Amino acid sequence: MHPHRPAPRRAATGRPRLEVADIVRAHGEAYLRAHAVSAAPRRVLRDIAACRTAVLGGHVDVCTSCGHERPSYNSCRNRHCPKCQSLSQARWIAERQLRILPTHYFHVVFTLPAELRALALVNQQTVFDLLFQCAAQTLLTLGRDPKRLGANIGVTAVLHTWSRDLSFHPHLHCIVTGGGLSLDGSRWIEGRRGYLFPVQVLGKLFGGKLLDALRQAYDAGELDLTGGAAALENPAAFAALLDALYRKPWVVYAKPPFAGPEQVFAYLGRYTHRVGLSNHRLRSMDERGVCFRTRGDKTVTLSAEEFLRRFLLHVLPHRFVKIRHFGLMAACHATTTLEVARTRILAANDARAVEGDEHGEGCSREHAPPPRHVVKVDWCSLLAALTGIDLSLCPRCGQAAMARRPLPSYVVASSAAPPDTS
Repeated sequence: MHPHRPAPRRAATGRPRLEVADIVRAHGEAYLRAHAVSAAPRRVLRDIAACRTAVLGGHVDVCTSCGHERPSYNSCRNRHCPKCQSLSQARWIAERQLRILPTHYFHVVFTLPAELRALALVNQQTVFDLLFQCAAQTLLTLGRDPKRLGANIGVTAVLHTWSRDLSFHPHLHCIVTGGGLSLDGSRWIEGRRGYLFPVQVLGKLFGGKLLDALRQAYDAGELDLTGGAAALENPAAFAALLDALYRKPWVVYAKPPFAGPEQVFAYLGRYTHRVGLSNHRLRSMDERGVCFRTRGDKTVTLSAEEFLRRFLLHVLPHRFVKIRHFGLMAACHATTTLEVARTRILAANDARAVEGDEHGEGCSREHAPPPRHVVKVDWCSLLAALTGIDLSLCPRCGQAAMARRPLPSYVVASSAAPPDTS
């Protein structure tokens, strides 16, 4: 990557001293020369290197009171860029408030076994789609089972492909309603508070569904069996792999339930738009390599080449949807079945409130209904809510006197654009 003129670092507390962009600018060009990298990862490196630099243009805010100037450069808006997720995340969460149901929720994690990672790496679109489909089918099937809940539940699933050390580790984080709408739609059936479904049952059903789906994809010739998956081109080898996985216990992790919608929003804020590595986890970059925090106080140091290789493992296929909704949460039910479920929940809560009053317990609704519409918030207000930074105030004199002007063209032109290697 050609050197860029980075945006001036703010003195605000918490700004990382080292960013993924710094590593890309220092080592990205050498990495691209040494490795055959496809168009999508090349685009990611190019965008990250140019993000918030003069290359992308920008504007300057000038205080009409004291004359202080604050240049701001445009973001790349690439979904793999660590600096470009906060505002998208905040907007998404605001829009999701309309669909959240006033009930308790569970957090379930489905993980792709290590034996299937090589296959997934060269078949990301296919395997990730199957991961979503089979996890959702598992949860919805158990929800409709009369021996379990006998109801239609709601699921929101988020794909992550990384471990804390940036290794390839695909898994789904699922938010699951703690109850469901009865199959005839007449009432809301509340599930147990501390228990969703047996994890052994979840694992066995999920594993069977995923392996069956992979076998069908293999038989239909839908899998790329090159690169790390070349050994599976032999049908006997593929069959042996699946047979071994059928015999293996599949572990599904069920985390403690959320208390209500507020905790769901807090969770979504941490997981929905996360990338493989945030800038705040980076510790140093020197001749030994790149050091970053893994878990707690533990760190790992990788060569710059290995760091970039691992980072690019998590570039998703073009237009791949990594957040999906199923059951009651599916888009097709947003104005129909989902609203019926909301009505049934509130009616059940009202009935419990009346019963509580009759017994002198003063019971009230467990959760207030969400707003019936979502107010669109501009990005300046979102930034203020996320960081406490009010862009309307001058950072020098504190007056609300900032006037925006286009960034002078000579500033933009003075920084070389990154090479178009896509």
